[in-house]
Amino acid sequence: MPVPEAATPAAAPAADRLRRRQEAPPTGGPGLIRLVDAAAVAEQVAALLLAEARRSGHRPLGLATGRTMEPVYAALARQLALLPPTEQAAVRRGWCSFNLDAYVGLDAADPRSFAAEMTHRLTTPLGLDPQRVHLPDGQAADPQAAAECYAAQLAAAGGIGLQLLGLGLNGHVGFNEPPCEADAPCRCVELSPATRHQNAGAFGGDPEAVPPRAITLGLREILAAERLLLVVTGAAKAEVLARALLREPPRPELPASWIQLHPRALVMADGAAAALLDGSCHEGGSPD
Repeated sequence: MPVPEAATPAAAPAADRLRRRQEAPPTGGPGLIRLVDAAAVAEQVAALLLAEARRSGHRPLGLATGRTMEPVYAALARQLALLPPTEQAAVRRGWCSFNLDAYVGLDAADPRSFAAEMTHRLTTPLGLDPQRVHLPDGQAADPQAAAECYAAQLAAAGGIGLQLLGLGLNGHVGFNEPPCEADAPCRCVELSPATRHQNAGAFGGDPEAVPPRAITLGLREILAAERLLLVVTGAAKAEVLARALLREPPRPELPASWIQLHPRALVMADGAAAALLDGSCHEGGSPD
């Protein structure tokens, strides 16, 4: 279903083209949409999320957190606000999303928690019912049992339709740290020093303040999604993106590389992140 024409000049055509690319037969690996900058990426990812949320009978959205996603949710709120009130209400009534992960041990009211981040960036700006925005229970006394409960809750909801993914500098997706097999389930994991360092910005720049454990959906749940959308921006991610898509076969040491096996995966990247993919990756077309 198209997004409103007023959202951005190219939002509706872009969403249509992205859907056609994802619904096409496999062409030998993920497709690539290359955009000029992170702002353009955010607008087009938001357009696709909104189109999916407006589609009748859609399965739950799979959502992610992190700096890459912040402008995506801001764009999504702007685009939703441009819909007629009756259509906005329909999106809110039909909303169902499951986040990839949550830190263990952080109170949901802690501004550094992913629950607080989603409230601030998604639930409140979009006017959503908080009960429709699901996250793992990082405060549970037994995090592994909470992970298994979360996986069961997702399965009961029908599994993920469109899964939004970011990319860690060490190749993780969600908090699936290397090494990680493709059938790894939702579970409690130990975070690597590299990941804690990468996420330290929200903790005063101190990696030691980042919780050492998290609950994450596994590659099992991620790869079971109908469609995958990997969103990558910035030159710092260029090397790991090229490794995950092209230079290395799917393997546990680079969890994001398992995306190569998904028949309906799409990568949306800015020019800086896609700089090492020139001439080597199937491009899904320009969304202009």
